[in-house]
Amino acid sequence: MDIVDAIILGIIQGLTEFLPVSSSGHLEIGREILNADLLASENLLFTIILHFATAISTIIVFKEDIINLIKGSIANSINGNHKYLFKIIISMIPAVLIGLFFEEEIEILFTGNITLVGSMLIITGILLLLTKISKEKRRQISYSHSFIVGLAQAFAIIPGISRSGATICTSLLLGNNKKQSAKFSFLMVIPLIFGKIIKDLFSDNIGFNDIDYIVYIFGFLSAFMTGLFACKLMLKIVKNNSLNIFSAYCIILGLISIIITSF
Repeated sequence: MDIVDAIILGIIQGLTEFLPVSSSGHLEIGREILNADLLASENLLFTIILHFATAISTIIVFKEDIINLIKGSIANSINGNHKYLFKIIISMIPAVLIGLFFEEEIEILFTGNITLVGSMLIITGILLLLTKISKEKRRQISYSHSFIVGLAQAFAIIPGISRSGATICTSLLLGNNKKQSAKFSFLMVIPLIFGKIIKDLFSDNIGFNDIDYIVYIFGFLSAFMTGLFACKLMLKIVKNNSLNIFSAYCIILGLISIIITSF
């Protein structure tokens, strides 16, 4: 993998981490198209770097909300910030359990299997299409809804299923506020990303020898800068209820992926 490949994959990660089109699915397709030759250990390290970049993008975009949550949670009395943090913790439970017990099996099943990834992209497209029937009924996400949205996040561990798409769409279908749905979707994943990064860094699956760090730095920067743009864009898209275009995109890309790999 050279610098150009790293920049392209970084841009793909930065855009698709926030836009409802599946970052894992697009990275898998991108690697196949670019023929980015990486050892398993190098591939994992590069993926960690890209996810770290988009996590930092999220923190910067929501820095005021995060600071307010931290300040509010320090208070002695139970308040809205404590409750919001507890909802985030509840939402993490399904993904943590799936990640601990089934992550490797899922990765083995989908790695290099573009047909399966394409099928999951079609499912993402259908899910996005369903938001047209959603009706906003409440402003704040409840405890039970936070767990249901967490189940959607766990389902999105499968490459081709968009995490942001699955969580935001599920929240909207439950009748939650558009702005709150998008905000909760992006904040709920931050602890999981850092937890996953720490878990992978302390595993035996990463090798740091003979790595071209310049290539990885370019990948990080492209994912970070693109992520800043995409996160802000996605907030506007959800607010304007403009998810249909991504529904069509996911379905078409999924069909193309299946057709191409069938011949």
